[in-house]
Amino acid sequence: MHNYQDILVDEPQSGVLTIRLNRPEAYNALRTQLLKELAEVLDQAADDSNINAVIITGSDTVFAAGADIKEMASLDAVGVMNDPRPTYWRRIALFPKPIVAAVNGFALGGGCELMMHCDIVIAGDNALFGQPEINLGIIPGAGGTQRLIRTIGKSMAMQMVLSGEFISAHQALSFGLVSEVTIPESSLQRATELARKIATKPPIAVRLAKEALLKAYETTLDSGLNLERKSFTLLAATQDRNEGISAFMEKRQPNFTGK
Repeated sequence: MHNYQDILVDEPQSGVLTIRLNRPEAYNALRTQLLKELAEVLDQAADDSNINAVIITGSDTVFAAGADIKEMASLDAVGVMNDPRPTYWRRIALFPKPIVAAVNGFALGGGCELMMHCDIVIAGDNALFGQPEINLGIIPGAGGTQRLIRTIGKSMAMQMVLSGEFISAHQALSFGLVSEVTIPESSLQRATELARKIATKPPIAVRLAKEALLKAYETTLDSGLNLERKSFTLLAATQDRNEGISAFMEKRQPNFTGK
């Protein structure tokens, strides 16, 4: 596996690739190099038939504490306009396979935005979520305003973005920002368990299900239902659909092949 500067990439196991943010000296701040490496790994994983799900995590005490402020401070308006990071964020957002985040400690600014790019979030009960960019005279720049309000609603999104206040893991659970809360020592274990379970499901169906669910964020109900029906119909042509139905009727475990 390639050696990276800012992330650690485990060998895939049971169809799951685990990526660890690894800038402990900077609280895993999301500098350009880290985002570039993350986008590259996900691009490779998208084309790897042995990988059916991905986990993104940090350490026991921090997921990612935000953007790299020193790097940001070096950019003027022209530098921001030519910043390659939006391209890396776009590649992360377009990754077609499920991403499960295991989040402990701070998930702030860009770290909160990266967490919202993931499909399922398991949070340790020490996790803190926030978009404190307002304290620096800026606003979230990697989807924070858009994804947050679609996930937790107008009032709480306004409160977080305009005040810069953090919310706890249990508050995040109540608002639907995360799906489960565990003790910090168990967040990665639970994320791995869930990712491995997803990795056993028929890959084409999983991809189409993720696409349809995400489409609900950005389209009308009628358009979303139309996409859902087209995907449902398309799956009737797959071997995995036939295998799943046969296994159910024969009372045995299915053997999905991604075809």
